[in-house]
Amino acid sequence: MKLLKTRRSYRRFRQRKVDSRIIDEMFLAVTYASSAANRQPLSYIVVQDEEKLKAIFPLIHWARYLPPELGTPKEGEEPVLFVAVVQNMDISKECDVDVGLAISNMTLVAWQHGVGSCIIGAFDRVRLTEMLSLSANQVLHTMVAFGYPSHKSRLVEVKEGNIKYNLDENRDYIVPKRSREDIVRYL
Repeated sequence: MKLLKTRRSYRRFRQRKVDSRIIDEMFLAVTYASSAANRQPLSYIVVQDEEKLKAIFPLIHWARYLPPELGTPKEGEEPVLFVAVVQNMDISKECDVDVGLAISNMTLVAWQHGVGSCIIGAFDRVRLTEMLSLSANQVLHTMVAFGYPSHKSRLVEVKEGNIKYNLDENRDYIVPKRSREDIVRYL
């Protein structure tokens, strides 16, 4: 439960590379993820090269609830690894559940090793598709940023329906979550 509670979205990172053994374990965990009809329509592109990381970074839209000067990582806080989650349209046109399961496995394994992540759906899809050299039957579904966090993130209970995350005086994230009683109904 501690692993689940502390695996949050982290958006500022120390500039320390992620060990290849951790990356290998992340993708072994991805192969264990369930897949609808066992179609397995997903593939992944791992980006670690510094020049490619720098090219991808400005194409990502960070922390939409915050002003860019607060939500976007500053120089020296950028991710040290991006993973592009790619959908093969010839295999399946519907894969959101598969993506969620795979990313959950990947990010949990990473966090077990102290590597934080941020799952990103807001990015320049056209330019990234071109940059990643995707074929006509491939769609860039999601980007995931990884690195060793340089900030903290803590959960608080939702107050007055406000689910927007914000920063405290140390630039640590405060993330409102609905209570179990608010989201579960028994019959």
